Amino acid sequence: MEETEPIIVEWINHALGAPEGVHIIPAHIIMATFVLLFCFAFFTFVRSRLSMENPGRLQQAVEVGVEFLGDQLDEIIGPSGRKYLNMIGTLGIFIMFSNLIGLIPGLVAPTSNINVTAGCAIVVFLYYNLQGIRAQGIIKYLKHFMGPVWWLAPLMVIIEVISHIARPFSLTVRLFVNIFAEELLIVVFFGLIPLILPLPFMAYAVFGGMLQAYIFIVLTMVYLAGAGATEEH
Repeated sequence: MEETEPIIVEWINHALGAPEGVHIIPAHIIMATFVLLFCFAFFTFVRSRLSMENPGRLQQAVEVGVEFLGDQLDEIIGPSGRKYLNMIGTLGIFIMFSNLIGLIPGLVAPTSNINVTAGCAIVVFLYYNLQGIRAQGIIKYLKHFMGPVWWLAPLMVIIEVISHIARPFSLTVRLFVNIFAEELLIVVFFGLIPLILPLPFMAYAVFGGMLQAYIFIVLTMVYLAGAGATEEH
């Protein structure tokens, strides 16, 4: 799909000395880097305008989003769930903007590439297992894989291992397929009737991009809760 690559990708690779049509840096890495830079600039701007006495609309919108995530953590994980707010918020914001950047003409969504979604899923997999081990200790955490009775342990270990391995695979494929399909539909219909027909699909893509980011972080919260990461010693 070289012909569909954004022109900015061609420019950057050409500036790095790559021959025409050859990409030293793949499009999804460049787009993901743009998302990270945008997020850094955006939240640096928001932070510079924080005010206790006279909060602006942007600050209020951000505060509503933070409080919403905090409420979700309280509901799914429990009272100590808010200690994961930074991780959950960062992951959700990156995925959301990665989903939506593809709606800008000339750009593509990093999450329409399976390598990006797989990277996010692997981070989640490692994170919730690490938090479970930190909270309970490795011995107690591994006992969860053995089930409630000892004579079922061999079977339960196999089932639990397969279940946990399937989680990052499921996260990867769900996000990738949805975003890739949305971008493909917009491109196809834009080619048929420019500007008019794709508009409903673009509106759906905005909603779908935000929804997919929400689903991803909610499943991350569920995995954290299931790992027993909120148990206190």
